[in-house]
Amino acid sequence: MGRRTELKKFSSVPLLFSIAYAILDDMLDLKKYGIEMWEEDKIVSFRHKLLAWYDEHKRDLPWRRTSNPYRIWISEIMLQQTRVDTVIPYYERFLKCFPTVADLAQAPEDRLLKAWEGLGYYSRVRNMQVAAQQIMSDFGGTFPANYEEISSLKGIGPYTAGAIASIAFGLPEPAVDGNVMRVLSRLFEVDLDIGQPSNRKVFQAMMEILIDPDRPGDFNQALMDLGSDIESPVNPHPEDSPVKEFSAAYLHGTMDKYPIKAPKKKPIPVYLQGLIIENEQGQFLLEKNEAAGLLSGFWHFPLIEVEEFQTEDQLSLFEVAENQPSLGLSPQESFEQDYDLTVDWQQQSFPKVQHVFSHRKWHIQLAYGQVKDSQHAAAGEVLWLHPEDFVNYPFAKPQQKMWQAFEQRQTRS
Repeated sequence: MGRRTELKKFSSVPLLFSIAYAILDDMLDLKKYGIEMWEEDKIVSFRHKLLAWYDEHKRDLPWRRTSNPYRIWISEIMLQQTRVDTVIPYYERFLKCFPTVADLAQAPEDRLLKAWEGLGYYSRVRNMQVAAQQIMSDFGGTFPANYEEISSLKGIGPYTAGAIASIAFGLPEPAVDGNVMRVLSRLFEVDLDIGQPSNRKVFQAMMEILIDPDRPGDFNQALMDLGSDIESPVNPHPEDSPVKEFSAAYLHGTMDKYPIKAPKKKPIPVYLQGLIIENEQGQFLLEKNEAAGLLSGFWHFPLIEVEEFQTEDQLSLFEVAENQPSLGLSPQESFEQDYDLTVDWQQQSFPKVQHVFSHRKWHIQLAYGQVKDSQHAAAGEVLWLHPEDFVNYPFAKPQQKMWQAFEQRQTRS
């Protein structure tokens, strides 16, 4: 950071502002990207109007009532890909479970995943625990206080590092997320795809010029709030923007054009048979996903991947098996062999369960079977559990949806 940080700290002084501006502009020539930054007095005016609006309209959120970097970090990780209203109860519950970095660093996996249950993107919380362990081992249990050291922590990229550095430590570090890029695209009519990671450096350079050196954390949060509300991707109302007089897109009538963003690729469909197995004691068979990757560490009903379902209507387990092109074992035969169980499969239909991940879309069809003896499964972590005990085990969202679909069908029976 060194020189860049020092220059930005004193950039409110006119002479040094001009020097800092020139150095930053040399680092990345924004004119090559068709971006003409404002003069000093216009930037100062923009900051003033944006922050005045923020002071009057900012949302009262629990993580905005603290400068504790650990708490700010937790909130920033949770807010990735997740709505604010959804995050608040998770944030408060998580901090009750793990009030300090040390508590997070030494948390058992099941307890950690249970606290995160339902938020999705579970690599986030695993990375957080690794980062907490780094803080304990590399920084003596004290949260690092500069951008480079914060960035060295597992799972913390430029945006999160900038947010923590600016909000918790008052450092003039930009926090560039999708909301900020949307606002900047409209302010300067930026003809770059904000979905392309290689273009992020351009928005980063713009923010290094614009950021308020005296209130960097508030400046970052003000732009985020503006981008998530008035300048939202759906149904924006730019006429209410406190900085509409600065917006080239608003003044030129090009709001519909910006930001530029290519359509997302459709998630790849994955077809699964979800097997709900109950014994005579009313217990259900669950297994722990011990494989690395998606949903690792969570408990779920046995799942078997199958070929694409033949119809949109619910098929029975046996109909699915008959439609498989392979001459190998059917899903139910494969399950009974692997688990050393004899199952009385029930001819019941259930609502189709769907769950969308960022890159995959799961289509799950349920099959229900009963066993007379609670024989143990062959290998791996497998448990027979009463439904009232489910609360003690971490269930990912697809598992929760499977259980809800099963319960709804049984209630109607």
